[in-house]
Amino acid sequence: MRETLFNVLAPQIEGARFLDLCAGTGAVGIEALSRGAAHVTFVDQSRKMCALIEANVSTLGIEKSEIGIVTAEASDFLRKREPSDTPFDLVFFDPPYAADYEAVLNLIAEKAAQLIFEDGMVIVEHYKKRDLPDAFRTLKRYRTLKQGDSSLSFYRVAS
Repeated sequence: MRETLFNVLAPQIEGARFLDLCAGTGAVGIEALSRGAAHVTFVDQSRKMCALIEANVSTLGIEKSEIGIVTAEASDFLRKREPSDTPFDLVFFDPPYAADYEAVLNLIAEKAAQLIFEDGMVIVEHYKKRDLPDAFRTLKRYRTLKQGDSSLSFYRVAS
């Protein structure tokens, strides 16, 4: 699924600011950096996973200026964002399949103007049998890809 994701993102990844919500091991964000993203912010609620991300980026020799690692629930991270914080080009949200996707996606939509650059996108990885709404406020789904048991839903801010 990661290869499929980055095949789709290839035209937008170079120089992008990437937010990896529910980052886990950080594999997706690290892949974004390896494909030319300028900066990745990793967010995970687990201190253990954030320490693993830090170890992984250190092992790979990734510069500290290229990353941010935040130990927080996705919703807490989003609520604490300030209007002056630099937005992201790409937001990747891959929570545990049993999570409340809608609450976080509504927060992303609520904060879209300050969270996502105008031409940015939000990508949600979810269980293929979990049907996400086509829209969350101003976020509109424009594409869905299914592979195995997973799906990727792509959203943009409607103009």
